[in-house]
Amino acid sequence: MEKILCAAIWFKDFEAAALGPVNINKGIVLCGYRHNQISSQMTVLHKKHLLECGEYVHGFLTSIGRFVDRKQGARIFEQTGGIFGFTNEELFSEDLY
Repeated sequence: MEKILCAAIWFKDFEAAALGPVNINKGIVLCGYRHNQISSQMTVLHKKHLLECGEYVHGFLTSIGRFVDRKQGARIFEQTGGIFGFTNEELFSEDLY
């Protein structure tokens, strides 16, 4: 059964990474414990604030190597018995830990 592993952000406007999630064919996906940690990684790596990085999607990496957005993540999290802290419509990294 597919499970949510960690928070991730898909930056669509960057050069494609060779070993990214199986369902992503353009851009890069960075991951971490929380979305704000990932934003900080981007600032350090590319000297750009999140809002200067073009189109991006907050989401999650799954146990089968997929990137999913917050809504897809919420469905997977709920199916695996996850308990929501905010809303069950969208998953937040704070729900995971």
